[in-house]
Amino acid sequence: MIPHNAPTSDDKLREILQSVRTIALVGLSANPARPSIGVFAFLLRHGYRAAGVNPGLAGQVIHGAPVYARLADVPFPIDMVDIFRNSEAAGAVVDEALALAPLPKVIWMQLGVINEAAAEKARTRGLDVVMDHCPKIEIARLGIPPV
Repeated sequence: MIPHNAPTSDDKLREILQSVRTIALVGLSANPARPSIGVFAFLLRHGYRAAGVNPGLAGQVIHGAPVYARLADVPFPIDMVDIFRNSEAAGAVVDEALALAPLPKVIWMQLGVINEAAAEKARTRGLDVVMDHCPKIEIARLGIPPV
């Protein structure tokens, strides 16, 4: 098992962020003070096809993109699941992602979100896992061009 404090290399982060095209952001908030809505807007502006996942906002459109109640409701294959929930809740999100067909390629847990058991479960199924990072920050830091 790779512990979360083992750094994900810049090369691996670059590979992930340049290969994924569709992202489901779980825990999207409509509150402009919450980081998730800013990250969601950034991912959309950067050219990713993104869908929000939040049962309380299902059916709404945020920044021009639909919001769904759960991952299984997203009507297109998801390359990356970006988890904007607390570390404890990340396990259930990973379980939901692992029930999708086709499977996503990447589980990405946001800054401060660390769940080793969920990460190991996803890795066992062949998914890449990133924990305690923000794709918006990494895209800017690594100079990744729009998709």
